[in-house]
Amino acid sequence: AFAKGLDPAYQVDKGGKVRFMVELADPTVELKWYKNGQEIRPSAKYIFEHKGNQRILFINNCSMTDDARYYVTAGDEKCSTELFVRDPPILVTKGLEDTSTYVGERVELSCEVSEDDANVKWFRNGVELTNDPKSRYRIKVEGKKHTLVIEEAAKNDTATYSVMTTGGQSEAKLAVDLRPLKISLALEDQTVRLGQEIHLKCEISENVEGKWYKNGQLIEASDRVKLYHKGRIHRFVIPASAVDDEGEYMFVPDAYNINIPCKVHIVDPPKLHLDGLGENNTVTVVAGSKLRLEIPITGEPTPKVVWSRGDKGITDSGRIRAETYPDSSCLVIDTAEREDSGPFRITLKNEAGEDTALINIKVVDVPDPPQAPNVTEVGEDWCIMTWEPPANDGGSPILGYFIERKKKQSSRWMRLNFELCKETTFEPKKMIEGVAYEVRVFAVNAIGMSKPSMPSKSFVPLAVTSPPTLLAVDGVTDTSVTMKWRPPDQIGAAGLDGYVVEYCFEGNGFSQGISTDLSEELLEPPFNVEVGVFVIPCSFDLSSSLHFPKLADEWIVANPELTDKTKFTINGLPTGSKILVRVKAVNAAGESEPRYHPQPILVKEVIEPPKIRLPRHLKQTYTRRVGETVNLVIPFQGRPRAKVSWQKNGSPIDKNEINIRNTENDTIIFIRKAERGHSGEYDMTVEVENLVDKATIDIQIVDRPGPPEIVTIEDVWGENVNLSWKPPKDDGNAAITGYTIQKADKKSMEWFTVIEHYHRTSATINELIIGNEYYFRVFAENMCGLSEDATMTKESALIAKDGKVYKYPVYDDFDFSERPLFTQPLVNTFAIAGYNATLNCSVRGNPKPKITWLKNKVLIMNDPRYRMFSNQGVCTLEIRKPSPYDGGTYTCRAVNELGEAEVDCKLEVK
Repeated sequence: AFAKGLDPAYQVDKGGKVRFMVELADPTVELKWYKNGQEIRPSAKYIFEHKGNQRILFINNCSMTDDARYYVTAGDEKCSTELFVRDPPILVTKGLEDTSTYVGERVELSCEVSEDDANVKWFRNGVELTNDPKSRYRIKVEGKKHTLVIEEAAKNDTATYSVMTTGGQSEAKLAVDLRPLKISLALEDQTVRLGQEIHLKCEISENVEGKWYKNGQLIEASDRVKLYHKGRIHRFVIPASAVDDEGEYMFVPDAYNINIPCKVHIVDPPKLHLDGLGENNTVTVVAGSKLRLEIPITGEPTPKVVWSRGDKGITDSGRIRAETYPDSSCLVIDTAEREDSGPFRITLKNEAGEDTALINIKVVDVPDPPQAPNVTEVGEDWCIMTWEPPANDGGSPILGYFIERKKKQSSRWMRLNFELCKETTFEPKKMIEGVAYEVRVFAVNAIGMSKPSMPSKSFVPLAVTSPPTLLAVDGVTDTSVTMKWRPPDQIGAAGLDGYVVEYCFEGNGFSQGISTDLSEELLEPPFNVEVGVFVIPCSFDLSSSLHFPKLADEWIVANPELTDKTKFTINGLPTGSKILVRVKAVNAAGESEPRYHPQPILVKEVIEPPKIRLPRHLKQTYTRRVGETVNLVIPFQGRPRAKVSWQKNGSPIDKNEINIRNTENDTIIFIRKAERGHSGEYDMTVEVENLVDKATIDIQIVDRPGPPEIVTIEDVWGENVNLSWKPPKDDGNAAITGYTIQKADKKSMEWFTVIEHYHRTSATINELIIGNEYYFRVFAENMCGLSEDATMTKESALIAKDGKVYKYPVYDDFDFSERPLFTQPLVNTFAIAGYNATLNCSVRGNPKPKITWLKNKVLIMNDPRYRMFSNQGVCTLEIRKPSPYDGGTYTCRAVNELGEAEVDCKLEVK
């Protein structure tokens, strides 16, 4: 269709005209033009022409949008081309010019280019400038004229500025200098009183910013410091001056190498600040400690400080010295002593005035130790101690005392109170009776505790004994009364020195009544009871009125010297009188409480019928073995002293064989080593004048029996032997309780007991071994044991075979084989995720079965999460830290050669 197509490419300047031409082979073919796939229609911009077979497209006034791909179609054929539109270069027709100006002036840099509204770029020292509204630089375009505007030039605007177009460039230098500065009003030196306003003001010829400096340091505006700038005037204001505000100030205008200086001098009268001191400017210090009393001072210029005590000034060296600092002064006492107490004067002076004050130093110390305490009273485990307060309380009131004690032979002191004792008396307790102690005292005030006092004189806690016990009448005659008693229950470390026996006559004007409570305290109930081997007779009623004198000075001491015995006879008493008796125990701590006899005693001998108080165990036969000791105590009573006699089997007792000792209240039969000949009936007789009492004691001394007389083999049949024997002639003075039978094989003659404690005199011995020959012997037995010897049979007994052959029974071996059997099944289990779980069952079987475990019918093998144990038939599967995945059905399988068995369970993991 095309005889000649389009050229591959066309190029045209912006605003120019381009001509596309194709030549058709067939002029009748319809032709269409396209730009980037869009059909082109005829218009003022696109003009179509036909010249014979030529078809022409003109594009007028080309712009950058016409830069595209064009193609033309003729039937089914097409050809295409590319159109490139280029901008013509823009030339700088009038370049930039070098310019000089002053800071703050308006600057315009202009140039002209070859086309209107051309694209022109501005540069400052090679850095492109944009027309940003926030920028100090503004670019203005008027047709071909392009201008860079700087409204207020600054010193740093000095640079090289350039413009650049597509066809050329131009550059120029801008120099910005400062105007010469003049000081219209300089700063003035000021002397300001502390707290007043500081107002500094200066005026310069230019309206520029500036900075304020104090002693070379930049000052920033704050709530306290106010900085003002209005036009050419600069002001510096501090409403309330302080000491630190003194110094050299200057104002430095920005961009100028000049400064405007002045001096500010702050003055203030000296002043002492004593607010932290106590009442009347008193300072308390503990003796021995260091005092560093710091007194804040103010004043400008710094005042001169003078410390003095009385008329003597204090220097800056020594134990007491003064140290002065710009804002304070210190009084230093290295080691305070009590003599340092008193007033100290401090004086301040400067050009603005003077201030002075008196400061009272009070040195307090621990108190002096008290004097050695006195122990005024001593008890069983306590004492009472007193002391005087210390002569010097150390300048602080005594708050109380601490008390310590120690054993005299020890060096270790023990604190007795942990709360201060407010009094000057104290009662230590819980001491050991009979041990020597010392005590000492510490005084305590607010400062601390004094040194200990000197120890007290040593003392020993001692207690009187408890009253004597069991006071009773031992005998009464027409002119005397014999009393007896027992030692006190509690004697203590002081021991017992002896007893004092006192009496008084009834009816000497004493009150006849005493309360039952007193009787219960002084008496020793119950009475009429057996004590040891004597009886305390007492036949009064505790509920009846008791007769005790109430006036202690009417009591008569029966023994001027202490008696260490527990029995005493009061002589020289009128016959027929009645006396009251009491006894006191005496030791180093004093006399105990008295023990009173419960009723008056008639001084007249009274006949008391004899009465033997035979112990219960002697009312029947008294049995002892040969060689044992016999010691019988038989109490009796009777007044006056009874006469005691003994007989054995109706004859007098041989005192060389049997020892008899008589007292006023009992009699004792003593046999050191009993023999059978000591057996018999012993008759005891007690006589008081014409009155008699008798008692009989049956004593039996027993020994082991002799052997049986004759042991005979009566008959032998089969495996049995029949024996008989006669009782022993000597039964050991006791009844025969049984017999012991032993056998011995004739070959070994080793004896074995067959029957023990057998009561008859004939016995049958069974289960003897056929073919053996036996001897037998018999022991007799009574309460003392077996006889020393036994009687043996003279003949032996042969257990004949009688033609019989002993056939041992045949036993079949027991078959222990067993197929596996679970005796304890698995149990459904719930486990907690992360915690080990165990499954247990038990199985038996022979041979020992092999155990395997399955999960969900799958054999568990070599899985480290499972551990399997089997111990004595107990099978265990341990699942380590299971997860929900480990849930399922677990099976335990046991297999041996006789069969197999299974048990299973379900495990659920939550």
